[in-house]
Amino acid sequence: MAENREFFNRRLHSLLGVFPIGLFLMQHLVVNHFATYSPEAFNNAAHFMENLPLRLFLEFVLIYIPLLFHAIYGVYIAFTAKNNLRRYGYFRNWMFMLQRATGIITLIFIVWHVWETRLAHAIYGTEVNFDMMATILESTFMFWFYIVGVVAAVFHFANGLWSFFVTWGITVTPRSQTFLTYATLGVFIIFTYMGIASLIAFAN
Repeated sequence: MAENREFFNRRLHSLLGVFPIGLFLMQHLVVNHFATYSPEAFNNAAHFMENLPLRLFLEFVLIYIPLLFHAIYGVYIAFTAKNNLRRYGYFRNWMFMLQRATGIITLIFIVWHVWETRLAHAIYGTEVNFDMMATILESTFMFWFYIVGVVAAVFHFANGLWSFFVTWGITVTPRSQTFLTYATLGVFIIFTYMGIASLIAFAN
């Protein structure tokens, strides 16, 4: 029973990391990228998302609850995993270690980001807009904190996407897994660029 429960939890953890958490991450980065066009473009995109029907219900069901499970179980995996870097040192072992490390960094970043934006809006009524992010990123420390957080989050998603395809038996041959490695590297490069470009636009 314990083995079956762990098998189910790991599969659910993998699934939620892609659907819906990964999709939300990509959507969030796309909306933020409007900041590279103009403050007005970002505000319009952010306000569109804010005014979606049943927004609070969708956020809790599709984001907060899945994210809570993924985070809690991910911390358990991170602190119970056995890394074999010294013994093996293969590429995938490094990805295995970095996946867990970036998971912890991403969790810290998300908690802080939600506190500075969503909770600030809920508690103090602060509007979530371009000016809010510009004020946050005025601090050099916060700017680099966000850079590290965004890179960690995108890496965690991209590498987790590779693990998802392998875990669920979608890519089983060495050739397909090699192709997937390059595909997920492309995902990492594209969305990291979008995230960093957005932060620079806010900061400037």
